[in-house]
Amino acid sequence: MKHVLILGAGTAGTMMANKLVGLLPAEQWRITVLDRDDAHIYQPGLLFVPFGDEDPDGLVRPRSTILAPEVELRLEKIERLDPDSRTVVLASGDRLRWDVLVVATGTRIAPEETTGLVGPGWGKNIFDFYTLPGATALGRFLDRWHGGRLVLNVVDMPIKCPVAPLEFLFLADAFFTKRGIRGAVDLVYATPLDAAFTKPKAAALLGDMLASRGIRVETDFSTSEVHGQERSLESWDGRRLDYDLLVTIPVHKGSELIERSGMGDAMAFVETDKQTLQSKRWQHVFAIGDATDLPASKAGSVAHFQAEVLVDNIVRYANGRQLHPGFDGHANCFIETGHDKAILIDFNYDTEPLPGKFPLPVVGPFDLLRESRINHLGKLGFKWMYWNLLLKGEELPIDHRMVMAGKWR
Repeated sequence: MKHVLILGAGTAGTMMANKLVGLLPAEQWRITVLDRDDAHIYQPGLLFVPFGDEDPDGLVRPRSTILAPEVELRLEKIERLDPDSRTVVLASGDRLRWDVLVVATGTRIAPEETTGLVGPGWGKNIFDFYTLPGATALGRFLDRWHGGRLVLNVVDMPIKCPVAPLEFLFLADAFFTKRGIRGAVDLVYATPLDAAFTKPKAAALLGDMLASRGIRVETDFSTSEVHGQERSLESWDGRRLDYDLLVTIPVHKGSELIERSGMGDAMAFVETDKQTLQSKRWQHVFAIGDATDLPASKAGSVAHFQAEVLVDNIVRYANGRQLHPGFDGHANCFIETGHDKAILIDFNYDTEPLPGKFPLPVVGPFDLLRESRINHLGKLGFKWMYWNLLLKGEELPIDHRMVMAGKWR
């Protein structure tokens, strides 16, 4: 019997396993998913935890309850991978061999990569919100904070969910306004980018929105060091930013497993064909989601669109057929803007976000590149879709390719 081995039971790995169960004959193929623990976290919800709008406990479910019963789930640390012999060695000493390997190991924050970041102040007035412990601790801090300068700093790109830093600032503005202390809070966005976002049209809109809310943007700020005792950030060009509260989006790297197995680039991301999702180095290895080095957003929607292409290509590979270069870099992101409103952007490798309606022309119901309440409701409603449809591998009424219907230039 042949074997599909999936590394990681996060969003991408879970979708792939549940989709492949219905496409590969059970009498010929077995599907195994490996992960370290049984806790699947709804990562889009982490953004809301610091502001008291999400219960941390409600964001976690057992991986074993989400995967199809036909999928074998093994919860164990992996010691190493050997892609040349198609073998994985587990902490128990067991060895598993694969015919097809799917790397869905995601990305991790690496605050230790920045001098001083995990020194004085870490967990006291320096927090992240990209992890459940970090978001929860930041929420406790904000509950008792009465003002000062809050600096949100993106240390380097790429990061998971590139719009999340902007969302945090918009939600912080609304949060402090509701508490009646917005005048006592100075909000600063320090980014290594030359604008608020990577795509020009969206960057212009979002930059104007930040300015209208009194949020200062410090562009081209490449963090070199954090001085915890002095409460300041330093960039490589010598600029300094003082803070009372530092919210950090640290350097992101690929999995330590990929790093120590020599299967990634300098940042431990898997070198992946941008259209087929096959490894550039091993034909029997595929990658998906945040684990790849693709020039696409590291976001859940991207993993969903990639999964549609990758399941087809794995079936093609299993049957000795040519792979289809079907992934176009499609990303679709709701951006919370505070006060129960949001923006929606839809783009791919070649086309930047455009105004219009989504997913249906004229009727939408969602607005592209325009702030609206219906977009906010769409963001909140996605949580139900995530647990009940997306992870289960169900078909959603959204094309995995970017379509121009409903958009205008």
